[in-house]
Amino acid sequence: MEIKKIRVSRGMRQYELAARMGVKQASVSAWESGAAMPSAANLIKLADILDCTVDALLGRAPASA
Repeated sequence: MEIKKIRVSRGMRQYELAARMGVKQASVSAWESGAAMPSAANLIKLADILDCTVDALLGRAPASA
């Protein structure tokens, strides 16, 4: 998962992302460390907040045309 990389590139702290997501900072930490996976709904919310795609969060390359 690329959550930490994208979050840092947006200049956001874990506690800020957690507050915007409506989750505990420990949840964000667990997602970033790979100890837990966000739900599908939270992946979509993360993508919206971080202004990226779900594929980018998952570290998937965009599909080629």
